[in-house]
Amino acid sequence: MTSTRGLELKVPPLIVLALAAYAMWLIAWGSPQFIVIYPGRLVAALLFALLGFVTMVAGVVAFNRAHTTVNPHTPQNSANIVTSGIYRVTRNPMYLGMLLALLGWASYLANVAAAAFPILFVGYITRYQIVPEERILKEKFGAPYEAYLRSVRRWI
Repeated sequence: MTSTRGLELKVPPLIVLALAAYAMWLIAWGSPQFIVIYPGRLVAALLFALLGFVTMVAGVVAFNRAHTTVNPHTPQNSANIVTSGIYRVTRNPMYLGMLLALLGWASYLANVAAAAFPILFVGYITRYQIVPEERILKEKFGAPYEAYLRSVRRWI
């Protein structure tokens, strides 16, 4: 089994989400000069947040139906490759849902400087969570998992 390095699989993704959302709020509060109010921002915020929530829940439900772990720290404990439901569209619906929630938060805050954090979230989660998970799952499931990686996009 491959050992993890540095921050790989160390910080729970929900903590990363919370830290990003808090940093966005701090930046929005501290730099009101970057606020750009636009029509429909509250509707956009609600739609992104709702879509994010539904996407995350769909991922959890699919994992539960497949009787496999949703614990992001122990991908080696996965019992199955989940390829049904939302996993036919995205390999990482829970992380995609978190990204959509951050986009909703960014829409609500309407601060251009804070809007950089969803991009930073994608970079961090990809490097320190998704890539290590994929490496471990390739080792565990081999060719069937590699075929899945080729057939479904990482985000959307």
